[in-house]
Amino acid sequence: MVIVMKANAADSHIRHVVSRIEAAGLSTCLSRGQGRILIGIVGDRRLIAALPVEVFPGVERVLPVTDSYKLASRQFRSEDTVIDTGGVEIGGGNLVVMAGPCAVESRAQLLEAAEIAREGGAQFLRGGAFKPRTSPYSFQGLERQGLEYLAEAREATGLKIVTEVVDVTSVAMVAEYADVLQIGARNMQNFRLLQAAGQAGKPVLLKRGIAATISEWLHAAEYILSEGNYKVALCERGIRTFEDYTRNTLDLSAVVAVKKLSHLPVIVDPSHGTGRRELVCPMAMAAVAAGADGLMVEMHPKPSEALSDGSQSLDPDQYRELMAAVSSLAAFLRQAM
Repeated sequence: MVIVMKANAADSHIRHVVSRIEAAGLSTCLSRGQGRILIGIVGDRRLIAALPVEVFPGVERVLPVTDSYKLASRQFRSEDTVIDTGGVEIGGGNLVVMAGPCAVESRAQLLEAAEIAREGGAQFLRGGAFKPRTSPYSFQGLERQGLEYLAEAREATGLKIVTEVVDVTSVAMVAEYADVLQIGARNMQNFRLLQAAGQAGKPVLLKRGIAATISEWLHAAEYILSEGNYKVALCERGIRTFEDYTRNTLDLSAVVAVKKLSHLPVIVDPSHGTGRRELVCPMAMAAVAAGADGLMVEMHPKPSEALSDGSQSLDPDQYRELMAAVSSLAAFLRQAM
């Protein structure tokens, strides 16, 4: 349920409505749009049945939200969410790029990758300090040392840091270093982790599970939003189908669908979506054309020496070519709009 306040509603009216609703045992969240303030109500609808909300001072009307992912729904917020990560905005017509290696392997490797990412025009450095892998014998990451290298790279280049958090116990540690907490595909429905990430207060990048429907993906985002953290971006990184030529099937229709259903920004990861470096640039271009708010691409100074995902990592020259291509396309599309 969403309460639409009148355009001239006083702050005292808003506080009165919020206090009455919360006194009934429900939680609220405010969304300030163009000329209107919306108050979302989360909880058992039966608890509000006895309240005469429609006649509270300042209330214009009460609207039901039919989507079960209420806070993520376009019904709750008609305007696109824009996430400010310390001066870099995700959403709102800006194409952001998150580039870097799959895993933080060493200080030298990361600092070199960070400088290449910055020179190419990326705003974020991606790199895994914790690496959940299919095989227990694969490289699992440098953990805190990797986070320290990421922080050093941010200091050297000015890039924001996005890195994965893999369990509840490591949320606080990662939040010390990262600008954006990434929830990986394997953890999309780790609901305790989603709640902990929401409570951390940092922006969260939520990757789509390998077999998740769009509805399940948005419900996962709802867990973060329901903790009062509205700085959530979604990341389409491919889903598992019968096709085995590519690592996954990159579902670009999801970009368009999610933007119709939700106000949250959408990032596309063509590296995991294809698993083949020669397909990354074409699919990145397609993602931009589909309306993605940003890209996450894997780039390694020497992909042949990468400890993980070398086959889908761009080398520096390929990364520069990608950045030139997507920048030109994004500029053209802005003019065309």
